[in-house]
Amino acid sequence: MRAVVSIGGSVLVPELAPERVRAYAEAIESLDADGHAVGTVVGGGPTAREYIGTARALGANEVELDQLGIAVTRLNARLLVAALDERATPTPPEDYDAGLEAVRRGDVPVMGGVVAGQTTDAVATAFAEHVDADVLVFATSVPGVYDADPDEDPDATKYDEITAADLVALIADTGIDAGSNAPVDLLAAKLVQRSGVRAVVLDGSDPGAVARAVRTGEHNGTDIVSGDESDDPVEW
Repeated sequence: MRAVVSIGGSVLVPELAPERVRAYAEAIESLDADGHAVGTVVGGGPTAREYIGTARALGANEVELDQLGIAVTRLNARLLVAALDERATPTPPEDYDAGLEAVRRGDVPVMGGVVAGQTTDAVATAFAEHVDADVLVFATSVPGVYDADPDEDPDATKYDEITAADLVALIADTGIDAGSNAPVDLLAAKLVQRSGVRAVVLDGSDPGAVARAVRTGEHNGTDIVSGDESDDPVEW
């Protein structure tokens, strides 16, 4: 199976410590050892937000802030590269073709951001489309997609499954800054809809659960489906 795993920065490095990074490397290496082709995209997390907040206060414009965030995602990616050792590309690929070449060589590309105006959610989805992935897993700081913000609405319900079209409508209705009920952004949702890739949104605090979702499709998050009955990868 060919899989892309999008790892939120707040999931990979909630604080600058090696344990979670090492655990993610072990999960990815286990998938690689089982014969799965895995590409990864890493977010910026709290470190990126701190840099962006400081730079905004200093008068940086939005493109400059995006570029700063991209730089942090690539630093986080290098942490995972270090943990993966020889299985990873030595540096984070900076465009989709370089990532695809790595997958074709049998290496594990560890990407960060690519261009201003595009979150790593969108990068991961575009990359999944580019490499013709069987499954895309969003490892996030929330357990799935909700019909409302569970931090604000105690009656919010988590979807076990949602179509890509319904996800786009949900995010468009609530806005791209809606919070935990929209763990992927609007562009990423639209790219999932366009590509038809099977996607999963789940709590990424347990890297083993992420690996299990890739292997078997079993998880406690939300499946994003195209609506096609043949949507499941054949390996599941």
